[in-house]
Amino acid sequence: MRLGVRGSVAVLLSLCVLNAQETPRERELQNRIDGLEKRLAEVEAKLSALVAPMSPAVAVAPPPAPRVPEPATTTAAAAAAPATIPKDAESGINGFFRGTTLNATVDGYYEYNFNQPFDRVNQLRGFDQSDNSFSLNQATIIIERPPDVDAGRRYGARIDLQFGQATQTLQGSTANESRPEIYRAIYQAYGSYVFPVGTGLQMDFGKFASSLGYETDYTKDQMNYSRGYWFNYLPYYHLGFRTNYNFNSKVSAQYWLVNGENQSEDFNAFKSQAFLLILKPAKSITWNSTYYVGQEARTPLTGIGNGFPSAPPGDAPTSIPTYDGRTHIFDNYLSWTPANSKWSGALEADYTINRNSATGVPYRVDGAAAYLQYQATPKFAAAARFEVLQDRGGFYSGQTQTLKEFTLTGTRTFVDGFQAKLEFRRDFSNTPFFHTSGFGAPLKRDQDTALLGLIWWFGGKAGSW
Repeated sequence: MRLGVRGSVAVLLSLCVLNAQETPRERELQNRIDGLEKRLAEVEAKLSALVAPMSPAVAVAPPPAPRVPEPATTTAAAAAAPATIPKDAESGINGFFRGTTLNATVDGYYEYNFNQPFDRVNQLRGFDQSDNSFSLNQATIIIERPPDVDAGRRYGARIDLQFGQATQTLQGSTANESRPEIYRAIYQAYGSYVFPVGTGLQMDFGKFASSLGYETDYTKDQMNYSRGYWFNYLPYYHLGFRTNYNFNSKVSAQYWLVNGENQSEDFNAFKSQAFLLILKPAKSITWNSTYYVGQEARTPLTGIGNGFPSAPPGDAPTSIPTYDGRTHIFDNYLSWTPANSKWSGALEADYTINRNSATGVPYRVDGAAAYLQYQATPKFAAAARFEVLQDRGGFYSGQTQTLKEFTLTGTRTFVDGFQAKLEFRRDFSNTPFFHTSGFGAPLKRDQDTALLGLIWWFGGKAGSW
């Protein structure tokens, strides 16, 4: 049996009382003992309170909390996720797929030309060239990993691989590409880096799609299926440097230093430049203004001054013709996309002047385009386009003329990833230009076509491609 501290003190006091008569010294000692006994009692009580919950006979474990399903990750949460990812999360296969999208599209059409041209070619068309034929317009694969400064990644890259009829139009011309077969399938391939300057100065290097003109390459993002005159006339792509700086949410600017128009490899050793200003005076309005200048006339001898194999020494020319003329492009377009309206539209105006030599005859091409779309339901939209292009000197079409076209397009989106476009288009000129059914037969001033286009796409990239 355990006596404890209090019992020991009591025994000691009893012995003191029995063995001797109390003295002042003993009373003082007794008072001290009483004080110690009180303090010891307090300590014992505290120890008992601490030890009691640890006893298996007393402690009771609380019931497990019910499992609550985690909410689905939203886009905003996904953007914030890198803050909780280990530092080495960017390495390995998981790091590659984080922030990277793999996308693909298949785009085909059938078109009938009411002129029944003998060569079965729809003139002045870039993407829908074939008459009375099932045609594969584009098959595309896009791999993209854009920079994400908020997540700590300042670099990025994009690659667009294209195959099909439109690819031949976009980058198959031997007039501009000395070796088109090398680059034909690569529509875009560039790397990006955001320098820590102000709000962030982004620099891209490589081959990238031109932003001159309102229309773009991927049909799913367009109001119409066919592309207008200005898409076909203005540059498709460039190779070189592109920089972008956002001053604020309403003003940004770009500067390009590139080989030229539609040139993967420079054919005259002269670099072209572009100056772009993008304004957003309101949430629903964007204005793009571009000035492009370069020397686009090609040295007639392949290999002179651009790194290709030169002619054998014995066949070297004694002189090379000088083509030092300049190309100037002034491109402006205003887009209107109100948030709570079924209507959207755009206006475009262009002026270009080209000279093969500094003292040569100028070729001017100028005009405008208007676009309007009505989103009747979430799955159906109707759009119209009207264009005027004045070809002064035949630089675009091969002869001096004023061209106009009117297009009506209905778009039915069955699901997000599949849509059909039904289109009627009428081209007309102020002079006979369009082919008819007989070889050598009189030309017509107009060309009417009807088209059905089918477009499929899938991938993780949101918005316009």
